[in-house]
Amino acid sequence: METTLRGVGVSHGVAIGEVRHMGTAVLEPPAKSIPAEEAEREQGRARQAVEAVAADLIARGNLAGGEAQHVLEAQAMMAQDPELMSDVERRIAVGSTAERGVYDAFAAYRALLANAGEYLAGRVADLDDVRNRIVARLLGVPMPGVPDSDEPYVLIARDLAPADTALLDPTLVLGFVTEEGGPTSHSAILARALGVPAVVALPGAGELAEGTVVAVDGSTGEIFVNPSAEKREELESAAAARKAALSASTGPGATSDGHKVPLLANVGGPGDVPAAVEAGAEGVGLFRTEFLFLDDSKQAPSEEKQVAAYRAVLEAFPEGRVVVRVLDAGADKPLDFLTPADEPNPALGVRGLRSLLDHPEVLRTQLTALAKAAEGLPVYLEVMAPMVADRIDAKAFADACREAGLRAKFGAMVEIPSAALRARSILQEVEFLSLGTNDLAQYTFAADRQVGAVSRLQDPWQPALLDLVALSAEAARAEGKSCGVCGEAASDPLLACVLTGLGVTSLSMGAASIPYVRATLAKYTLAQCERAANAARSADSADEARKAAQAVLSGE
Repeated sequence: METTLRGVGVSHGVAIGEVRHMGTAVLEPPAKSIPAEEAEREQGRARQAVEAVAADLIARGNLAGGEAQHVLEAQAMMAQDPELMSDVERRIAVGSTAERGVYDAFAAYRALLANAGEYLAGRVADLDDVRNRIVARLLGVPMPGVPDSDEPYVLIARDLAPADTALLDPTLVLGFVTEEGGPTSHSAILARALGVPAVVALPGAGELAEGTVVAVDGSTGEIFVNPSAEKREELESAAAARKAALSASTGPGATSDGHKVPLLANVGGPGDVPAAVEAGAEGVGLFRTEFLFLDDSKQAPSEEKQVAAYRAVLEAFPEGRVVVRVLDAGADKPLDFLTPADEPNPALGVRGLRSLLDHPEVLRTQLTALAKAAEGLPVYLEVMAPMVADRIDAKAFADACREAGLRAKFGAMVEIPSAALRARSILQEVEFLSLGTNDLAQYTFAADRQVGAVSRLQDPWQPALLDLVALSAEAARAEGKSCGVCGEAASDPLLACVLTGLGVTSLSMGAASIPYVRATLAKYTLAQCERAANAARSADSADEARKAAQAVLSGE
């Protein structure tokens, strides 16, 4: 009997196949004591296991490349955290085995993360994966993971660790469904990078029986259990039509009546550039520079190292637009040399521009490196600050850019509701706005972007969020300046049309989403997009907004 479940669609496409569950294992070692004379040997075993796991994560990252590489390198740093290792050795010194010491030390750190505010709580799954890998190595048992199968399947899991998602084989894993996670979780980001259809935050996903046939629609978030022949044909026809439309759509982003909407790529470093170029990105709308800083949490990278990394990206888009976000540290990306260690809620504390203004030498070095990287290149460089709250923040950033001799446009990210409400004031100091819809939703609805239980409020179709986008776009238009979107909202083809109708002037997204958005935009006129935007804003819920926009664009 066919039934329909609904989660949160985070990666476009349709997958139909049999369910296979992610392997799980009981990796809690026995609590037994060791003699004092064995402590040193056990401590050595623990250190060796930690280093081996970190090396494996880095190797997986090197194989995967791109966004996945950055995520896995951050996980390797988590494994090697010196405070965690000190706690492990202390526990072993008082009688724990190596595996039990690791397990208990990670459990204590896990509790701290879970209660440390929105962003850090979202990294618990990553921490659990690191712990399991170390304990499995110490116990001499295989690490549970993606099931062995000669036939393609749909993968079901409670959550997927980055190390598992990064190396999924798209020829075997047709798509995946998780019980936890959200639109901006690591699993979602990596699924989009791989081009694998995915649905997250589906309660009861683990109860789907092994071998059950399901159809996964990564665009709508729907899961059809035991789909009928008619439903399968309907989904496959829609997928085929979408693929044909993608192949036929090339060139710059625009509506059917020629209104230009530049389609840009979100990148984390030089490794993401080839996919962006292949997808036809017209430039970069969000260059996340923090991954360069996460290589060493103890000190900022040298100016020379920064220049080389920035220039590699700038050179890939001659005469294109590249928008660089300066370091967004704090919250889920703490840096020892920059981030306060004792904040009760890092997501609401000193992060982003606030951290940089407290450490002007770090900001100055980065801006100087960007200026040098752009020398002699025809690229249109734009530099923006994260977590701008008001005009005072915007002025401080613009002043720092001028003092560094940066010849570029200066902009502000709209991630805090106050910035949207006072966008026209902020635009007196900067030349463009860029909406980070992930954080803007989080702060608007007080809804952690990593918690599946509140994913309804993280839906970028929420009318209140669309209102804030409209306010920002209207302010930019009044000032004769640009207002782009670089959050995950831009990767939804239907929502991209609505954002265009709201007055957004460019859209930036993961490279894999660009063809979908280009093809969809080309089907509608600007006037249709504007009517769809008005219909969506008139709704009272995200679901109603989505349906209202779809009805307008389909001519219903």
